[in-house]
Amino acid sequence: MSARSRRIAAVFAGAGVRAAWSSRLGFAPAHQRREALARELRLAFEQLGPAFIKLGQLMSVRPDLFSSEIVFEMEKLQDSVPPLPVALIREVMEQEFGRVPEDLFATFDDAPLASASIAQVHRATLSAAVRPVFGEDMSAGTEIAIKVVRPGAEESILADIAEAKRLVGRLGRLKRLRRLNLPGFLDEFAASLMSEVDLRNEGRVADRFRFDFRDDPLMIVPRVAWTLTTRRVLTTEFVHGWRLSEMGDAERAGVAGYDLAVHGASVFMRQVLVLGRFHADLHPANLLVTPDSRVCYLDFGIVGKTTPTERVAIAQVLAATVYGDADRALRYSAELGLVVPPELQSEVRGHMATLLHGTMGGSGRPADVKRFAVGFLSMLSDYKIQVPIGYGLLIKALVTVEGVARRIYPQIDITQAAKPFATRLIAQRMLSPARLSQKLPDAVRAGLRELSS
Repeated sequence: MSARSRRIAAVFAGAGVRAAWSSRLGFAPAHQRREALARELRLAFEQLGPAFIKLGQLMSVRPDLFSSEIVFEMEKLQDSVPPLPVALIREVMEQEFGRVPEDLFATFDDAPLASASIAQVHRATLSAAVRPVFGEDMSAGTEIAIKVVRPGAEESILADIAEAKRLVGRLGRLKRLRRLNLPGFLDEFAASLMSEVDLRNEGRVADRFRFDFRDDPLMIVPRVAWTLTTRRVLTTEFVHGWRLSEMGDAERAGVAGYDLAVHGASVFMRQVLVLGRFHADLHPANLLVTPDSRVCYLDFGIVGKTTPTERVAIAQVLAATVYGDADRALRYSAELGLVVPPELQSEVRGHMATLLHGTMGGSGRPADVKRFAVGFLSMLSDYKIQVPIGYGLLIKALVTVEGVARRIYPQIDITQAAKPFATRLIAQRMLSPARLSQKLPDAVRAGLRELSS
């Protein structure tokens, strides 16, 4: 066993001991045991560094594999590392473009704006106009953000994944871990990493989202400067604004928090229910609120997709959830791949009805989507019902959108943003020519029976 493997094993062993102690050696209630384990896992990942931080972030959007306690605890991971010396960043840029930054840009700031496990970001200004794929040209002097992959980041993280795979292989005899298919999850993580370190992929997705919301005056996606972008360098326009942790400053500057929160939730519903692709990693670091009261989306590393059939089913589930109809919610959840065994359906439906009644509004209280999601996912876990990957990703994204919206305006109820989209999509489906022609013969026969009786 290598020194790195021994360290990883020791850190996880220590986390297990602390989790056991925190949960009174297993005598605490089940949810407290899961919370203690999730907390210690998150701390272990932070201790082990970049690869495990990225792994934890991927776990945070996979409620189909991990408990709700782990999913929401891993949200707290902060992907922030000490900045690299600027000489190393300059070296990457010279390798990519064959020129030093001073020959590429009018100005280049050596002080980094941000430094994460995979990339570091610097500010600069354009020396000449750049034409993006979509939108107005960026003129000379435009402020830009330059994202540069850290040298050696890919190799270092892949080495850590290999060590993690060896550790998982030794734990493969444990039945509960075997059910999770952790080797497959690590393979997925490696593939996700390969996509993320090729910054051209992020640029393409950003352009797609910018085009999708070209008519929305309150939505911004930074323009990509493709002539200054390569596999290891992504250059986009720089957008001034406040992080969601700075909303107090934004409101003092005149930003209308409530209107922006409602619109932000509507933007997400449009992504899921109309466009069929949605930003699935909307944590506070990936959003800005601008001085002119707009929302700016950043970092398109994780994107979810929905088919037309799924969008109708999602609309039905959302409508049923908003109006507290457990039977309808479960019926359309089945169309999204959630399979509840027949012998459990009555019991699961009853639990869900109770959960909806307690979390989805009433008596003047706003709906609490996160509380509903945690309870629902925990219930499915207790019944050993598998959560489909797309279904889990959607639930997690809805919870994240609610959290983001409440950072902007704490009293918002995002189900109110869901209602018009869900109702409109269901109505369009019900009144579509294909569906009407399908149902017309049955309606005619029913009418004739009524007339002849």
